[in-house]
Amino acid sequence: MNNTQRNGPAVVGLVVGSSRPGRRGPAVAGWVAEVADRHPAVRSGEAAVELIDLAEQRLPLLDEPVPARFGEYRHDHTRRWSALVAACDAYVFVTPEYNHSVPAVLKNGIDYLDAEWRSKPAGVLSYGVTGGGRAAGHLRTILTEVGMTVVPEHVELGLFTDFDWSGEDRSDPTAAGRIAPGEGRAAMLTAMLTDLLDAARVVAPVAGR
Repeated sequence: MNNTQRNGPAVVGLVVGSSRPGRRGPAVAGWVAEVADRHPAVRSGEAAVELIDLAEQRLPLLDEPVPARFGEYRHDHTRRWSALVAACDAYVFVTPEYNHSVPAVLKNGIDYLDAEWRSKPAGVLSYGVTGGGRAAGHLRTILTEVGMTVVPEHVELGLFTDFDWSGEDRSDPTAAGRIAPGEGRAAMLTAMLTDLLDAARVVAPVAGR
């Protein structure tokens, strides 16, 4: 990795894009972090993963009077969010599928900012009853619109193929299951991370990071 323009490792922001109590997002993000920790770039210290949980940010519905593209933030919560996002060189977005799309909290978090996202690479991991592919498709469009480069590799986790429901009542709407990704899922995620870090290598010198 070209580190001539940066101090320290490339930082991958792992964005948990849900806030519902009982959500599966933190468990899914935990698995992503475990796989990332085994990636050669992370093990060598060339890259690091930073968890960004939107539920912890507690951003209100977009309340900035000036459009994000001008970067004139009036509120402390926006400035804190801006600093957190700007500190990352690339992102993995973890999203469930709600009504064929992404959760409102994720769209809201993206809409708050502009320059902090632009020209940076992103990877998408979705989960849902059938893998969350429709949410992933919407998210890719949103990320492209704010100027991000979305890598082609992606990962979808199905609730009945990549979670363990043993000992749980599937009829219970609050049951979450335990994440148990199927064969090949870790390899797919590793490939996505490799694409992401390769893209970050290209972007960083241009951005002067």
